[in-house]
Amino acid sequence: MSDIKLFQIDADGARQLQAGTVALERSLQHLIERNLDVLLGVSFLASEYSTGKKHGGRIDTLGIDENGSPVIIEYKRHLNENVINQGLYYLDWLLDHRAEFKLLVMEKLGARRADDIDWRSPRLLCIAGGFTKYDEHAVAQINRNIELIRYARYGDELLMLDLVNRTVAIESVETDDDPVVSQCKTPPISELLSQLSPPLDDVWSALRTFLLGLGDLDEVTVKETKLYMAFRRLKNFACVRPTNKHLTIWTKVDPDTVELVEGFSRDVRNIGHYGTGDLEIQLHTLDDVERAKPLLVRAFEDN
Repeated sequence: MSDIKLFQIDADGARQLQAGTVALERSLQHLIERNLDVLLGVSFLASEYSTGKKHGGRIDTLGIDENGSPVIIEYKRHLNENVINQGLYYLDWLLDHRAEFKLLVMEKLGARRADDIDWRSPRLLCIAGGFTKYDEHAVAQINRNIELIRYARYGDELLMLDLVNRTVAIESVETDDDPVVSQCKTPPISELLSQLSPPLDDVWSALRTFLLGLGDLDEVTVKETKLYMAFRRLKNFACVRPTNKHLTIWTKVDPDTVELVEGFSRDVRNIGHYGTGDLEIQLHTLDDVERAKPLLVRAFEDN
């Protein structure tokens, strides 16, 4: 578990801020739910969602992430609470009630988001003031997408979220008659990447190596969607899509803070595009990868 210390710097010197990890009450849950997109890249769907009389449970927070994956968030309010098993119980329920979840997404976010649900990789996020070594060991044994996120409050104005542990499941292969696959009329992104010309394949290899190397072991994960390859920490920070002539990256960098260069970077806030992020970067050569690195580091650090 990481030991993060936060200091306030002023004219009198440095003062360490003391973190608060009081029992995670509903007020903090509601704060997170109101800011899910900014904090975790997740669109909010429901709070305390009932799983029905027969199942007899309530999902703390239910959402869908920016890549279309269903997300269950459970909050560990007590050190000895087995929130991981509880979350797995709800994940199984979710996979058995896909139509109910799709209807909820349609009601809250519209038909387009409902059609883009990716059932290959539902996620369980467990948020707590701390986790035991047994929690971290347990998630490593489970073939599910589980993230342990530690929180700390510093006064009334600062909230820290720290990714303590993450496991990435081996995605299941959908059948041809699965609705997720039948809606996809273009080749998978992995197939498009495997067909790159040798020079562009070198660009992709250099880019992928750099993006994965930005974080510690398993800190950066790769998610293949129908339309792009997403690199993310808690949220996406770079989305890549190949064409015949170049690689396109969408990053979460404010275009107003960048000197835009024609043929290399552009502002796509008002332009329809596939990935998440307002700054588009086009890579044609290995030199372009070098030019893009400072922007990609910014996107990584901010997300």
